[in-house]
Amino acid sequence: MNILVTNDDGVTAPGLLALAQELRKLGKVTVFAPDKNWSASGHVKTMERPLRVKEVALADGTSAFTSDGAPSDCVALPLLGLLNEKFDLVVSGINPNANIGHDVTYSGTVTAAMEAVINGVTGIAVSLDSPEGFKGLLDYATSAFAARRVVEKVIAAGAPKDVVINVNVPYLKENELKGFMITRQGLRVYRDELIVRADPRGKPYYWIGGEAPTGIDEAGTDFSALQAGYVSITPLQLDLTAYTTADALRKWEFQ
Repeated sequence: MNILVTNDDGVTAPGLLALAQELRKLGKVTVFAPDKNWSASGHVKTMERPLRVKEVALADGTSAFTSDGAPSDCVALPLLGLLNEKFDLVVSGINPNANIGHDVTYSGTVTAAMEAVINGVTGIAVSLDSPEGFKGLLDYATSAFAARRVVEKVIAAGAPKDVVINVNVPYLKENELKGFMITRQGLRVYRDELIVRADPRGKPYYWIGGEAPTGIDEAGTDFSALQAGYVSITPLQLDLTAYTTADALRKWEFQ
């Protein structure tokens, strides 16, 4: 099993190292991640400038590849043949914050896994629902364990074509987990607000601020599963077509 591991937090992120170390129990792991943080970058692909790639050492001494490109670039480059290897699956993470509901459209973690699926390779995204305002070093042990268990199942059963497996793990000890739950996307509630300030020269600048997002606690959703102590596993399809609405729109007349 040849596994490509990436993220959107940068090649030095502790969640990336925890994921790579755990997945080495299942096969060969190659790490290829951005050289900086691309959180909330969405599905970016670099088209109008050259990309640089270099080999670096992770904190445990193992080698990794890093690029000045976006998370999607760090998946596309190796899948397009840069490393002269064929990869069986791509696992993106571990993100330090949950990626649920509408977050998946912003998330570099999730869209890196989408890039894999677009290229015909199974893509899995893993995120940790860490406590809001947490201070200190996060413990990724449980989320790395959960990631390995999901990857084991995907290896054994296979993943549906054109589907991303989005995994979110509550911030609990392994023995405190209630289990694993297949979920649907819930409703994320954002509390963004526009903050206007002035720079030292008196010119205005703008910041998108506000309180941390929450969610609607509705049974069967990713948000609800996390609240109840379950690992949420949400299959995300890349076909965004609203088929029911399309049927209704076909009744429109354009004359």
